Amino acid sequence: MSTLHGLMEVILYVKDMAAQVAFYRDQLGLSVRTPPPEAGYERADWVEFETGSCTLALHSGGQQRPGAESLKLVFRVLDIRAAVAELRGRSVTMSTLRSPAPDVWVSDGTDPEGNKFSIESNQPLAQPISTTHRVTTAGPYTGGRRVWTV
Repeated sequence: MSTLHGLMEVILYVKDMAAQVAFYRDQLGLSVRTPPPEAGYERADWVEFETGSCTLALHSGGQQRPGAESLKLVFRVLDIRAAVAELRGRSVTMSTLRSPAPDVWVSDGTDPEGNKFSIESNQPLAQPISTTHRVTTAGPYTGGRRVWTV
């Protein structure tokens, strides 16, 4: 049985969120899933588009550095802890778990050529992980969100 349960999203890091939303929505015809249009997109950190079984997500903070801000693949897993343990057992370096939103758990990795990927579970953890946590703004993935020590 595979640990990965399909490609769930592709994240594109963007510098000008409003312009990128306009392009993907108005020129390519994709429907915005979240946030709602009345929220505006100039200050949005995250915008998702309906694209079928895989989500296209725009993430703010891109600096237009070719190669440094490529797409990131995100794979769905059912049990984030088991998946991290299994991948580490296969000599894949995986980050500590982080929770960018309630009941969303993520661990990041890189492939042999340095391309970034994540595994993500949208299931509550069966048991709480360590009560030790820190809030950080370091790195493109944390953005001030909770980072948990496993």
